[in-house]
Amino acid sequence: MNTAKTLVIVTHPDIHMSLINKRWLEELQKHQELVTIHQLHAHYPDHVIDVEAEQKLLLEHDNIILQFPLYWFSTPPLLKKWLDEVLLQGFAYGRHATERKLAGKRIGLAISAGIKEVDYDKNGRYLFTMEELLRPLQLTIDY
Repeated sequence: MNTAKTLVIVTHPDIHMSLINKRWLEELQKHQELVTIHQLHAHYPDHVIDVEAEQKLLLEHDNIILQFPLYWFSTPPLLKKWLDEVLLQGFAYGRHATERKLAGKRIGLAISAGIKEVDYDKNGRYLFTMEELLRPLQLTIDY
């Protein structure tokens, strides 16, 4: 039996009005024995993040999924703030292995875009593929 613990960090400013992210959340809630659901907007309506609590939560899980809608070709503002404040030097990165406490964890993205896939193409409406738009997040995760 797989005992890996999975944390899903859901970041949607109005989850109740969402079609896709709300549906994903409803499905996740059916499997709470397998995943920890952490809704940033519910925990931090004032956008004041408890960095120590967030880092502890990350350390307690093996797999981390960031679930969010693509927001102006990036993350929602609260998730960006969370990344900036939680993934600090000495915790998420650094010169020494002891400073890279997330090393070895599996990190994935669950992103909704609400736009036709064909629009995310070099010849499409936005001139960039989804992979190209997500490079900063990929680099953050790899770093």
